[in-house]
Amino acid sequence: MPSSAILHAAVFTAGAVLGGGIAAVVTIRQRPSVASASAPVPAPKPSPIIGLDQGGRTSLSTDLTTASTLPLALKHGHPGPISDLLVRKAYVAAYDRRLRHPAWTAEHLTRASLARNPGELSGDRSNSKFMEDESIPSLFRSTLQDYFKSGYDRGHMVPAADAKFSQEAMDETFYLSNMAPQVGDGFNRHYWAYLEDWCRRLTGSFQDVYVFTVPLYLPKRDSDGKWRVTHEVIGSPPNVAVPTHFAKVVLTTKPSGPSTPGILELATGAFVLPNAIIPDTAPLESFVVPVDAVERAAGLNFFSDQVKAGSKHICRSTKCEVIVRRFDDAQKKVKANAAPKQ
Repeated sequence: MPSSAILHAAVFTAGAVLGGGIAAVVTIRQRPSVASASAPVPAPKPSPIIGLDQGGRTSLSTDLTTASTLPLALKHGHPGPISDLLVRKAYVAAYDRRLRHPAWTAEHLTRASLARNPGELSGDRSNSKFMEDESIPSLFRSTLQDYFKSGYDRGHMVPAADAKFSQEAMDETFYLSNMAPQVGDGFNRHYWAYLEDWCRRLTGSFQDVYVFTVPLYLPKRDSDGKWRVTHEVIGSPPNVAVPTHFAKVVLTTKPSGPSTPGILELATGAFVLPNAIIPDTAPLESFVVPVDAVERAAGLNFFSDQVKAGSKHICRSTKCEVIVRRFDDAQKKVKANAAPKQ
């Protein structure tokens, strides 16, 4: 087995104890290709979401869609699949119409973007409410009823805490097109929230922080030895798919030194977590996977080859460690103490 495949197998296995198979999406050995005169021409590599401009600075791609001349077979229309590109105040998302949740979300975090804006009404979570996204065709839309009594949280892919600079920005994080079903107690309200907080804290050490959140559907080995992807679908009728795992992929930049402010030091990293209860004591580094493992599993291309080749691993540039903060438990105690005696 190639050394890269062994590495991928090892890092995925590290999280399998907690999630039941952060698994061999990336362990399957590629079969050798056979040269043939009739071999199809490989499809062009998709444009990376983040690359480097001529000045060596990170930049978001403006070419997220590819235009082409449609063949005669599509004379009456292109059936899809279509990813609805949603451009919001605090994030960009690609909505997956088949799964009824984002295929990915992207954020650019800085100290300034996370600060409350004194010049306008800052975001207050208590003033926001979950809402269906009417920009998505009704046939493909997730609904409030889908989540009702489903046993899953409406899990923010872009957290509300990342959009405090205005009420409008925060409200946009409450669209169901920014949600995916997540296990609540022990995941969405705990370890996943710790990871979101860790991403925000990166802005204290880095100039720019790019964060991608990606729902994943990873296989696990069944008792017969075969690998299968099995996931729940919520709603009545069944409508919204429940991811087996979630990934956070990050890119950070900062000046390489006081004398070279124009030369950036890049760091990248990826973490894959099972959509399951995770103990607070689980080390964040146990969920580290190669960036290209997430790209392969999700069918995405986050960073250009130049960015990948020129970046350190994020855990070498900063401490990969979450801070356990049981905000929900504290709130429960406050409410219990405030309740009038019977």
